[in-house]
Amino acid sequence: MQLFSYFRSSASYRVRIALAIKGLDYDYMPVHLARNEQFGESYAAVAASRLVPLLKDGDQVLTQSLAIIEYLDETHLQPPLLPADPLGRARVRALAQDIACEIHPLNNLRVLRYLVHDLKLSEDDKNRWYRHWVESGLEVVERQLAAQPARFCHGDRPTLADCCLVPQVFNAQRFECRTDHLPNVMRVHASCMALEAFSRTQPSACPDAA
Repeated sequence: MQLFSYFRSSASYRVRIALAIKGLDYDYMPVHLARNEQFGESYAAVAASRLVPLLKDGDQVLTQSLAIIEYLDETHLQPPLLPADPLGRARVRALAQDIACEIHPLNNLRVLRYLVHDLKLSEDDKNRWYRHWVESGLEVVERQLAAQPARFCHGDRPTLADCCLVPQVFNAQRFECRTDHLPNVMRVHASCMALEAFSRTQPSACPDAA
């Protein structure tokens, strides 16, 4: 397998975590988004969206982090990243989407670039935008975790939801968002970061980290 990834991409970090949890080997293929390498001819030829992550498994090309992770979960069954019961799976998917669909799209690099370059927002205003949506979005996750507390997002082992939570907390910390009002989020984050699958795939450990 080949994973096309950018070290600071939270969506790529999700997939790196899932691959590590599954114990799967892959070749790391860096695509530097800040340098616009995603628009290069060779990558654009395989990535219609010009986004990362992209996973090549043999001749198959997979995109979108949640779809990639569920593919990995269905093709490599152990350890599972979704609960066995329908309600558990629905809760984990909802938590993952609270992050991947409600928080992340408002704050990824192309949105931040548009705010600054096209709408002419100042750096301070851009950061206020970022912090507002990350902090308010994680407050939703906090309430979900508080209603059903566990070691991880759901139960006593990492799931798809944890693969999404940890990268979002990384971004929150990078942009100096408030997290002191998120005790359950930060408790789960600490539980995850104690595991090698999360710590050795973090951005600073990536080959393209700079």
